[in-house]
Amino acid sequence: MRTLSLRGGARVAVVASQWCDAFGVVTRGRVELELRDGEPGPVLGRDAGFWLRGTGVRALRNPGRRTARVRIVTPKARTGTCPLRMVEERHEQHE
Repeated sequence: MRTLSLRGGARVAVVASQWCDAFGVVTRGRVELELRDGEPGPVLGRDAGFWLRGTGVRALRNPGRRTARVRIVTPKARTGTCPLRMVEERHEQHE
């Protein structure tokens, strides 16, 4: 597991190879899913879970002022086209 921290107003691009089979859970604050065309998508609050694979989401954004956190869970055993080393990279912004 890893934690993604987004300061208020921060945005992080979703790179498909880094999110392959990953499941995210918002543990603090709110996170907005930015859609493929750049339009704002749904805003997810605390305890909301989401998959990104195949959704066309291109970024995660914190619409609030306070730091938001997302726990990222990935399967331990990996097979297929998404290498584990890519999934385990950390993309954190520190407060």
